[in-house]
Formats: sequence, C-alpha cells, structure tokens
Amino acid sequence: MSKLKPVALRRSSPPTPHPVAQYWRKCQVKELFDLPFLELVYRAAAVHREHFDPQQIQLSALLSVKTGGCPEDCEYCPQSAHYDTGITQSAVLTVEEVVAKAKIAQSRGASRFCMGAAWRGPKPQDVETVSEMIAAVKALGLETCGTFGMLEDGMAEDLKQAGLDYYNHNIDTDPERYNDIIHTRRHEDRMDTLGKVRRAGLKICCGGIVGMNESREQRAGLIAALANLHPQPESVPINRLIKTPGTPLADAEDLDWTEFVRTVAVARITMPASYVRLSAGRADMPESVQAMCFLAGANSVFCGDTLLTAQNPDTDSDTQLMAKLDLQPMPPR
Repeated sequence: MSKLKPVALRRSSPPTPHPVAQYWRKCQVKELFDLPFLELVYRAAAVHREHFDPQQIQLSALLSVKTGGCPEDCEYCPQSAHYDTGITQSAVLTVEEVVAKAKIAQSRGASRFCMGAAWRGPKPQDVETVSEMIAAVKALGLETCGTFGMLEDGMAEDLKQAGLDYYNHNIDTDPERYNDIIHTRRHEDRMDTLGKVRRAGLKICCGGIVGMNESREQRAGLIAALANLHPQPESVPINRLIKTPGTPLADAEDLDWTEFVRTVAVARITMPASYVRLSAGRADMPESVQAMCFLAGANSVFCGDTLLTAQNPDTDSDTQLMAKLDLQPMPPR
C-alpha cells in the first residue's frame, strides 16, 4: 500500500475569489449534498487545503449599532417590529461606544469588525453616522464590515470612501422560497443592493440561514445561488436558525447536525476561495460538531459573547476550543 503524501499547507492570505468557474445547477449541488457523509467531508477538506491553511481561523466580531424596531417582516428575526420577542428598539450607538467595543474585539484576536443596524435601509443621515464609525474602526487597523440593509444609489460609494471593506447582505434562503420567509422585500431587491456594493468596489459577505424547515433540495438552492454570484462572495456566513419565541419560526424542526456540516462542506466545494463562516447558532453547537465543520472547510467564526442580539460562545470557550484543535487566529491581511 502506498503511503499518503503530506499535504502542503497554504499561507494565511487566501486568493481573491474568481469569477464563477462554472454555473452550478441546483441539481448538481444537490448531488454533492447526497454524497456519503464522510466522502463529502473528505472532498471539502481537500478543497480547503488547496486554498487555505487549515490551521488558521479568521476571527470577526459583530456589534449591533442600532437594535430593534426593524420594519422588515422576516420570520426568523427577533428584531422585526412585526413580532413580540422582548427586544426593544434602541438608539444608535455613539462612535466612542463602537470604538470601545472594537478595541476589545481586537485585543481578543479579531481581525474584522462588523457593524449591523436594524434598518430596512439607511437614510442619508444614517450613512453619515455609520461612516464616522467605519472610519474610526478602520483607524484601529481592523478590517471593517457593515450590514445596514438595502442601499440607495451612491450609498455604497460613500461607505467605501469612509473605509468600509466588506458589506454583508445575506440572501437568506433558496430564491424559490424567499417570500415564504420574508414578506416585505423580494430576492431581486437583495440582488440589487449586492450589485451596487460590487460596483462600488466593496467586498461582499453573503450567506444564508439553514434550519428554517427547508428541504435538502432547498438548501442546495441556497448554496447554488451563492456560488453563482459573479464574482463569488469573499465571505459566506452559514447561520443555523436561532429559534426565538414570538417569531413564526420559533417551533421550526431541529436541523440535524450532519445536515449543517453537509451545508458547510458543499459551500466550501462550490466556493473554494471564500471564507466560510460559522455564524448564528454556534452557541449551543457541541465542540465536536464545530470541529467537524472546520474539517469540512469552515475557516471563520464570530467571536465575542453576543451576536447582534443572540448569544454567542464566550471568548474563553473559543480560546479553549482553538487550543484543543491547534488552531490559530488568522492575522489581518
């Protein structure tokens, strides 16, 4: 029997995502999902090692700079004004408050600081406000990311000029079932903002949520839609639904852990040069499942005790897990 050859590890800087190498039909992505579990993980791990150092994890922090009262009707969201979830609307944080949080995140190893606001879309004065935050965080030496909803013409350029690196705008679910989950906008509205962001020269962070009573075929539809963005997103957050009392999806069926790992693996195979991030839902995910996700190609997490309004693993837990797995924070690019 021949010996296995050692795999050369890539360095910390991943390649820039290329234009789509192929068009992924939903049926092709579904075929990946249907592979035997360990075969799928093996293939994804091999792709991961071709593009990234598998011992490095990119750490991001996420702060809600304006919480609650969102006019959008998204069945998964505790910040929607349409549902009584116990979250009250708060004022926009000051620049000083944001910088203080960013410094803490940086001291804990985060290389990217993400700011989110519960808006359908920002008004011009809102763009001025968050631009001050972006510039102040950028001055700390951190990568910056913003998620502020749908953008009007010129806003992406203003954010870029302020120092924004990434804009997050998730497509949430399979486009074919989009309006089963979101009732105040269309999938096309999401794509319109993504186009504005890309034309402004910003990097894109775009992913979705699994565990919303969707089928495997619909999960394949989500991944296909992400993989067919041109060029592919630089960051792809994979969220597991956090079932919040008061929302229509509070009683959604639990997603089996193997199906979540499959989603991560298929995302890695179809988007080989993108960061694949374990996002919402990680707080109650066993260490063993997180380890399997890292093996399957996840190479980014949100660090910090909260994730917008949801619980996130505390810093000590993440530090201990990374030590157990011999993982290191990815240095800023």
